[in-house]
Amino acid sequence: MRFFHISDLHIGARLARFDLSEDQEHIFRQIAELAKEHQPRAIVVAGDIYDNSVPSGEAVELFDRFVTMLGEACPEAEIMMISGNHDSPSRLNVFRGVLSRQKIHMIGMPPRFEGEHIEKVTLEDEFGSTVFWLLPFVRPSAVRLITGGTDEKLSYDEALTRLLDRENIDTSVRNVFVSHQAYIPKGREPGDVERTSAEITTVGNIDYIRSDILEPFDYCALGHFHKPTKVRGGTCRYSGSPLAYSADEEGQVKHVVMVELGEKGDVKTTELPLHPLRKIRTEKGLLEEVLSRPSDDFVKIVITDEGDLDVADMQDRLFEAFPHLIDRNRAVRPAGERGVMIDDPNDYDEFEHCCRFLGEVSDEEKELLADLINTVKLGKGDKV
Repeated sequence: MRFFHISDLHIGARLARFDLSEDQEHIFRQIAELAKEHQPRAIVVAGDIYDNSVPSGEAVELFDRFVTMLGEACPEAEIMMISGNHDSPSRLNVFRGVLSRQKIHMIGMPPRFEGEHIEKVTLEDEFGSTVFWLLPFVRPSAVRLITGGTDEKLSYDEALTRLLDRENIDTSVRNVFVSHQAYIPKGREPGDVERTSAEITTVGNIDYIRSDILEPFDYCALGHFHKPTKVRGGTCRYSGSPLAYSADEEGQVKHVVMVELGEKGDVKTTELPLHPLRKIRTEKGLLEEVLSRPSDDFVKIVITDEGDLDVADMQDRLFEAFPHLIDRNRAVRPAGERGVMIDDPNDYDEFEHCCRFLGEVSDEEKELLADLINTVKLGKGDKV
């Protein structure tokens, strides 16, 4: 059983002030070409299809073209997609029954009421059955009616544990779990997991989940982390985003994970590299040296000239040489400049920024502030 694992498409995203639709379509065509070459039995997209819960018309059209490309590249493949924390569950859940008859399984909502269970798709090959468990991003509040949390506030870990405990997982056959959550690799702490600035992170890491609950599955196709990350060897992993969506993803190699399941327990993974239309990279040096190396990539400029740069048209010259300039900094303070050096605001998250602005904050006020920030970031107040 061969299938592709990708995630975090973030259609409609921008990098700095630049629209990424051209870059995304370039990558999507590569994924379709790889699908045509390897003919996977299934293509799994583990959440965050869109970058915004209310995507633009252009983003929806690009998604439509991508699905069409995949269908034309391998018409026999089942396409399985779940919603992520950036997506609107209700919008992705439309026409769920109709689409499933066309080999497209787009699951926006997790089970919420008694009688509902995690969506499953079962495929057969010479080694028997493979069951794909499709679980969209779960907020504890959304599943409280079936997890017993109506009178108690469940953590993300407790909610996911109770959801899986409701399911009858036949471990004698091959099981693939598709999920979009923050799982902690065994033996590590949340702070050890490298995250990027394009990802939503919570105050106090309240959304992290123990990876122990993933043990019944032969392979876990995870989404949420943009950097390819292994949670349990090669059989439980984040594929990472197919494109870099923040400056701190510079140098990351993006890929499609091709998974091949043989007999029960036999799992092989292959990373099929993707090549962006424009890379993210840093140009560092004296101003004139930097200007002598023009590029259409997404570039961060670090100017190392000492003293004042009395160059009236410097910005215009930089944008002419680097039309996709995303950041510009000085490596040293200009000579004679006075004043106190301030902290880099990027060194602080939203919670720390608020605490520094408010000054003296009691423990009770910190708890309220953290809950407010997490509510806004995770959309726990959204109607689904």
